[in-house]
Amino acid sequence: MERVEGGVRALSQLFARGDVVILSGAGLSTESGIPDYRGPTGMRRPATPMTYQTFTRDGVARRRYWARSHLGWHNIARAAPNAGHQAVGRLQRQGYVGGIITQNVDGLHQAGGADPVVELHGGLDRVVCLDCGDLSGRADLHERLAGANPAFDHTSDAIKPDGDVDLTDEQAAGFAIVDCVRCGGMLKPDVVFFGESVPAPRVQACFQLVEKASALVVLGSSLTVMSGRRFVVRAAKLGLPIAIVNQGATKSDGLATLLLDAPLGTVLSAVAWSLRG
Repeated sequence: MERVEGGVRALSQLFARGDVVILSGAGLSTESGIPDYRGPTGMRRPATPMTYQTFTRDGVARRRYWARSHLGWHNIARAAPNAGHQAVGRLQRQGYVGGIITQNVDGLHQAGGADPVVELHGGLDRVVCLDCGDLSGRADLHERLAGANPAFDHTSDAIKPDGDVDLTDEQAAGFAIVDCVRCGGMLKPDVVFFGESVPAPRVQACFQLVEKASALVVLGSSLTVMSGRRFVVRAAKLGLPIAIVNQGATKSDGLATLLLDAPLGTVLSAVAWSLRG
């Protein structure tokens, strides 16, 4: 594992090549107050993720999900991009970054100035109708849910990685969900649930970014899930330099040419500063 100073120099040299592709994970957003899935130790936090099958087939579970997510949206909506997000945005604007793939659904890359960004798992700021396919904004849904549940006054600051909070079944009971304003169909956040596949065109677009890259830099991901790890595997097969900046071990450490265990905001700010021109 590189010392921080040497790691920053080596990472800066990679970015100086240009056409670097970034693959980011939940660890990049922890400095914005959004917890990651596994923490620095790599041990999974206690959680029961919502699956697509449960969401669509179990009305009670769907109601519970929306009650929790309705409360959690307050925290996601007010989260601000941190120094790491802002540094990535600067590096992209300066021409060092050829593509950004994020596994995060919080929209903080874009809020930090990055554009374009491939949201591998979608975004919590959008809602999709599973019947007619209509996309709408989460802020509008939040207002509709608030109107449908005027007496729902539970609060929680204990945000979870997927943007919801913990509620007991008793607290969620009676929460009224709303349907698509266009067709009356079932609404779902525009994110990929467990048991649901990332759309094939999106995956292919990510592979194309990697294949054109000069290097792949992983930021804040344990790479436990193959959804993101496959791009590291492809980069390794192509012989690309792979840098992993993460607090804790990852499942692809053996493929990396540079490993740096340090706070991402500090490291990325230092890299952006060294390449400011």
